[in-house]
Amino acid sequence: MFVRPLSQLVGFLMLGALAITPCIAMAEPTSGGTQEVPQAVRDVLPSIVKISAQISPRARSASTLGAEREGQGVVIGDDGLVLTIGYLILEAEEVVVTWGNGRKLPASVVAYDYETGFGLIRAAIPLKVPSVRLGDSDPLATKDDTWVAGYGGEATAYHVLVASRREFAGFWEYLLENAIFTTPPYPMFAGAPLLSPKGELLGIGSLVVPDALGSGHHNIPGNLFVPINRLKPILAGLLQKGRSDGQPKPWLGIYVLEELGRVTIANVADGGPAAAAGLLRGDIVAAINGQPVTEIAELYRKLWGMGNAGIEVRLQVERATVMREFTVKTADRYKFLRLDNSY
Repeated sequence: MFVRPLSQLVGFLMLGALAITPCIAMAEPTSGGTQEVPQAVRDVLPSIVKISAQISPRARSASTLGAEREGQGVVIGDDGLVLTIGYLILEAEEVVVTWGNGRKLPASVVAYDYETGFGLIRAAIPLKVPSVRLGDSDPLATKDDTWVAGYGGEATAYHVLVASRREFAGFWEYLLENAIFTTPPYPMFAGAPLLSPKGELLGIGSLVVPDALGSGHHNIPGNLFVPINRLKPILAGLLQKGRSDGQPKPWLGIYVLEELGRVTIANVADGGPAAAAGLLRGDIVAAINGQPVTEIAELYRKLWGMGNAGIEVRLQVERATVMREFTVKTADRYKFLRLDNSY
């Protein structure tokens, strides 16, 4: 199994694909924990599949996410519909689902949603496993018992606790409200389902984090899960259009870091709007359209509140102690991706 390693700074992800630590994990878990797996969770395990994706070397995301990707998915439809994390299938030319005792089926990409990070695929024929019931992720609170599992049966099932519920701002122009953070970390996190003791789907695994409890606490590693309630209002649009409804948000094509009240550009997307405007790695974003910026989430909210994709915005940046201003014509991230072979 191979998935291209991602570094914390320069392994920036293309447009909603998620990672913060050095890999999209596919290492085998060493232990399922000491607690017995509830029967309701055991009943769900056959509905968890392995996803293998081949991506063209010409794809925008190939240089950062690799041309071969593997992770997990969970069956949520009787017609072979599988929910996963979107970066596994982003710009995929070929997708294979492994289920049961190693049986393989080709699958097609149904949808990718960069705002949540969800991805949907559909197996070529219906899988003979029950679809997993969508739970309610909103009431999930700190210290609640949950389970996370991957393809491979009961040996992959981990008992984890909810460490925190809070906002997560990703450096790739991504903002997730009320994200689910769990601990201890699960190594097969990419696309893995987070389950309630009743076997209901509560979230989809996105990445490993070093601070599951949040800033100001001792460093306790864990995982970030995208709450399943974020899927419910957009599922119909994803199935119909391959993306969620609504006007596309303006995208700059920058990857940013936040430290001591300063938002620094760690990299720019090659061929993206910021690169075309002349922004460079190391520039410090001080303001957008004259409005001061000190946090990543603040930058995103101000940007998205200014209109839809295609608007022009003025970024005031500090470069080598000199303040400069750049006009960036924002874009729609979907149009930047090479999705012709995927959808």
